[in-house]
Amino acid sequence: MAGGFKAIRPETAGLLLGFVGVVIFGVTLPMTRLAVEVLDPLFVTTGRAALAGLVACVVLLVSKKSFPVYRDRVSLMLAAICLCAGFPGFTGYAMQHVDASHGGVVLGIIPLATAVTGSLVSHQRPSLGFWITALLGAALVVGFSMQASGGSVSAGDLLLLGSVLSAAIGYSLAADVSTRLSGWEVISWIVVLALPVTLPVALWSSPVDPWAVSSLHWGAFLYLGLFSQYFGFFFWNAGLALGGVAKVSQVQLLQTFVTLAFAALINGETVGLTTWLVALAVVGLVLLGRRMRVEKAGFVGNKTEKSLT
Repeated sequence: MAGGFKAIRPETAGLLLGFVGVVIFGVTLPMTRLAVEVLDPLFVTTGRAALAGLVACVVLLVSKKSFPVYRDRVSLMLAAICLCAGFPGFTGYAMQHVDASHGGVVLGIIPLATAVTGSLVSHQRPSLGFWITALLGAALVVGFSMQASGGSVSAGDLLLLGSVLSAAIGYSLAADVSTRLSGWEVISWIVVLALPVTLPVALWSSPVDPWAVSSLHWGAFLYLGLFSQYFGFFFWNAGLALGGVAKVSQVQLLQTFVTLAFAALINGETVGLTTWLVALAVVGLVLLGRRMRVEKAGFVGNKTEKSLT
């Protein structure tokens, strides 16, 4: 058995690890929708980050990592605001208004939004073709949202927009720090630095009677804290390191479809043909945008496209 694993090429191993990461992240919205059926979205938001932060404390202590320098601390704290409060908070409340499959399509635009914010953080200059692609992607998502809500943008869609912006800014900041620290260390410090806020708020907003919450809903919460918020990045970053950013990052294109499939499996949602077609179109535009984007020398481009959902 061991010999078989040794025989796997690094590129293949990277793709497999990257795919595991994508599946973990792709299940985030369905699990969030399941958790907020019973648990307060505020508790789900802060609790998942606090749980990840406590685990990260142990990991950082065991690995004897030193505290980041001031410059990185500032970026990590800003990223923590986006990724420990903004993204999970917006998605948590959004899942009370829209289906997970709907959210999966809207969040499919995150890689393009991240590329836009990444260009600002790293002083890139994307091509005109990229900007056209990004605008087309945004128009497609807005049109899909308006069609689904009868011609207007719903509260759930506005919350999802907040999720997209939070993710894009947070991922870009984290990617910048990732040029100096390893990926798993970056996410570890992000959730640890958020602990002074997330832990007290999680305790304050926790269920009055925890025993009244079913094991199914607690299981969804644990998944969000341990995997979506933390360990998923171990697989994803290891995949990028082994298989190369350019190749492994393409696996992320499958994430929207993973979300749609698990929305049907976990939440019992009916995913119509239109949703699948729009998802396919969004993924196609993301792929096109990646090919058109112009990178600045020295910037690890597709790292801005890591998913932390």
